[in-house]
Amino acid sequence: MPAPPHPGPSPAPTPPPGSRRTSDAPPAPLSHHPRPLVPYLRRALGLLAGLCLLGVLHQARPPAYGDRLTGSAYPDRTWVPRVRGAVVAGYDTRGGAPRWRYARVGHRPVAVLPARAEAITLWDDGLLTATDGRTVRWHRALPDAAEWLPAHGGAGVLRPLGHGILAVVTPRRVAAYRTADGDLRWTLPARDGCAFRPGGALRRGPALLLAQPCADTAWTGQLVALDDLGRITPGRTPLGSAPPAPRPGHRDAGNSLAPPR
Repeated sequence: MPAPPHPGPSPAPTPPPGSRRTSDAPPAPLSHHPRPLVPYLRRALGLLAGLCLLGVLHQARPPAYGDRLTGSAYPDRTWVPRVRGAVVAGYDTRGGAPRWRYARVGHRPVAVLPARAEAITLWDDGLLTATDGRTVRWHRALPDAAEWLPAHGGAGVLRPLGHGILAVVTPRRVAAYRTADGDLRWTLPARDGCAFRPGGALRRGPALLLAQPCADTAWTGQLVALDDLGRITPGRTPLGSAPPAPRPGHRDAGNSLAPPR
C-alpha cells in the first residue's frame, strides 16, 4: 500500500491585528520607477548642437558693410592714406612701407581724405567711412548717391572745413559731419533750380566758396560761402561742434543733431 504524501510545511500563522511582525525575513523592497532621462538628454544635445551651429554661423558671417581691414597703425598717425585700385592703404611717412590696407567686398574707393588720425573714404556705393588703420570707426550712407556719383565721381566731394568738420558736397545738398564720430552737424540744400558743383570750390581763409550754378540767377547768387558752422551769413547762431563730454553715470552722452542752416 503506497505511503501517504509527505505534508508540506505548514503556513505561518497570520499575526493578529496590532501585533508586531516577528519574522526574520527582510521586508520587500519599495518599488522605484526612475524618471525617464532620454527625452532630457535629447533636448540638451539638441540645444548644444544649436548653440554650436550659431557659433559657426557667427564666425562665417561676413563683416558689416563688407569691411576688410588688415595691418596695424600707431595712434600718432605716422602714415598717409592713398587709393590703390580697390583698396585704401596707409603708407609710413618715414619709409613708405605699407602699414595697413582697407577694402570692402564688391566696392572700390573713389576718394580718400586724411583727417587728423583717420582716413575718410568715399566708396562707389555712396558709403562714407572713417578708419584709423586699426578699426573702422564709423559708416555713413550718402543719400541719392546712385543718381550723381557715377557721373560726377569723387572729385571735390570731400571738403574739410576745419575744427573737426568735414563737408560732403553733392549736387543736391552739402552735409557736414564731425570727423571724430561721424555725427551729422548740419545740412544745406541747393536752391530750387540750382545744383552744387563739387569740383567748383575755392578756399579763402576759413571760408569755402562753393559754386552753385543756376539758370536765372545773378553770379553773386551762384556762390555760397561755408565754414564749419554752415553757410556764412550775418548774425548766425554759433554751433558747438565738439563731441559731447560723457556725463557721470552715463556710458554714452549721445549726440545732438544741430538744425539745418
